[in-house]
Amino acid sequence: MDRSQGRDNWPAMHRAFGWQVPEDFNIAQACCARWARRPDAEQRVAIRAHAAQGDATLSFAQLQREANAMSNLLLGLGVHRGDRVAIVMPQRYETAIAYMAVFQLGAVAMPLSMLFGPEALEYRLQDSEAVVAICDESSIANVAQVRAQCPTLRTVMGIGAAAAQADLSWEAQRAALAEDFAPAATHADDGAVLIYTSGTTGPPKGALIPHRALVGNLPGFVCSQNWFGFDPLRPSESEAVFWSPADWAWTGGLMDALLPSLYFGRPIVAFNGRFGPDLAFALMQEHGVTHTFLFPTALKAMMKAWPEPRKKFALKLQAIMSAGEAVGDAVFAYCRDQLGVVVNEMFGQTEINYVVGNCSMNGATQGGVGWPARAGSMGRPYPGHRVALIDDEGHEVPPGVPGDVAVNRYDVHGEPDPIFFLGYWKNPESTHRKFTGDWCRTGDLATRDADGYLWYQGRADDVFKAAGYRIGPSEIENCLVKHPAVINAAVVPKPDPERGALVKAYVVLAPNVVEARAITTRDRHAFDAQLIEDLQMHVKGKLAPYEYPKEIEFIEALPMTTTGKVQRRVLRLQEEERARARLSA
Repeated sequence: MDRSQGRDNWPAMHRAFGWQVPEDFNIAQACCARWARRPDAEQRVAIRAHAAQGDATLSFAQLQREANAMSNLLLGLGVHRGDRVAIVMPQRYETAIAYMAVFQLGAVAMPLSMLFGPEALEYRLQDSEAVVAICDESSIANVAQVRAQCPTLRTVMGIGAAAAQADLSWEAQRAALAEDFAPAATHADDGAVLIYTSGTTGPPKGALIPHRALVGNLPGFVCSQNWFGFDPLRPSESEAVFWSPADWAWTGGLMDALLPSLYFGRPIVAFNGRFGPDLAFALMQEHGVTHTFLFPTALKAMMKAWPEPRKKFALKLQAIMSAGEAVGDAVFAYCRDQLGVVVNEMFGQTEINYVVGNCSMNGATQGGVGWPARAGSMGRPYPGHRVALIDDEGHEVPPGVPGDVAVNRYDVHGEPDPIFFLGYWKNPESTHRKFTGDWCRTGDLATRDADGYLWYQGRADDVFKAAGYRIGPSEIENCLVKHPAVINAAVVPKPDPERGALVKAYVVLAPNVVEARAITTRDRHAFDAQLIEDLQMHVKGKLAPYEYPKEIEFIEALPMTTTGKVQRRVLRLQEEERARARLSA
């Protein structure tokens, strides 16, 4: 065990932890109403707007009043308990208001990304049978385009400039709406969020998340955020300020950022704009951000753009959580050495979020909490969750053997784990296939070491064989990113008649290399050939001989889901299509 990072409190934390889930529970009451009843509710900031043109903050008292007004409006539109309400907006005040309004009404919030095109929106609006959609200018045109194909969608509410294309304007209705609302009494097991999977392995499925899942998320959030500004020995008021570029329309932005920040009565920064390394550092400096969730793709871009960021920016970071892809030791070292924070990698998925991760406490694992993070590891099961690696028959595999990461319905004490989703919307067969007995399969492969740390191997359908060797893309991608010329990479199999498949890497080059490549007009082929050879030798020198990419293709950007995950499936299908074309030529 690495003593330089402090004590290992993981075994004791698991033994001591027990769930306390009330029978009646509502996310809006826990995240807003209880703070709005406090004497400091008018001053306690819930949301800070970055680069705001108007009011720069929204207090918990204001959030509650606006949520009450919107609940009354939705009730007047005929929204009842259990009805699905689509929220198609970016990080802004009205997005948080809409979530609180829907939750306290007892309805089901359906987050939809503003990045979705008409086809993606139509599929989800139809499948969910949403009755109302709340849109701003970023999404109204696409929603309006598919409105006629969504028969259950009775009303489209417009926020701001979207009002002109909507059935009604939120702002126009607001003045006449009462600011008092009697919230519905919801059970912890009632549905709260219908959020669609990112579709990395097939058509998106709607995962119905209950109110209790927020409670299930809290151990992972607190651990991955190094106790979120609370001193475990002397609990007091936290001074945490949270920010993440993660869209509030997906699990990482909603369940890992917005809702837990509000649950602890702390402000979250909202930014409605394009992510960039300069923007990220400037925003964190301006708002004094102490805690953040930055996915690996973002950290890689920040690492390449600002190798020594603390020479330029005054940062107050206390914790960084990262998830969505494997972090890798290059990013791990950058966060530790250049940002002064040991990154806590986390693993979860839409259906069962925050189940595995780290709690490094930045080397101060004292007071009976925390455990050392290991570079490249996805961590250990968070307290309250029983996690194992299982084979096809549902048996646990021994250390060092790849297995499917699975979470049991019951914790180590035999109590029900509240983090579980209720099932896939109108899809009982897929829900049934998700489980082997009481084990919920994630479809992600990992190995376990002797100390219980898990090491990500990739999606089960991303792992492939080349010349008889089993290839996991994550290790090769992480190695490529260590090269100064590479910002990001994705590894997929290229069909090969002799070896079955060969290792191919799609590589996104760093800006300075792109510029050098652009001005090499007379001998581009030689430039590329030398760069490819350099990258291949780089991997050969660090990994097994059979792992180096036999072919490298430069690409401007990798195909990504709206949740920030690389869509290797898109690249794999592209290679298969090219192979068919070669055979038919």
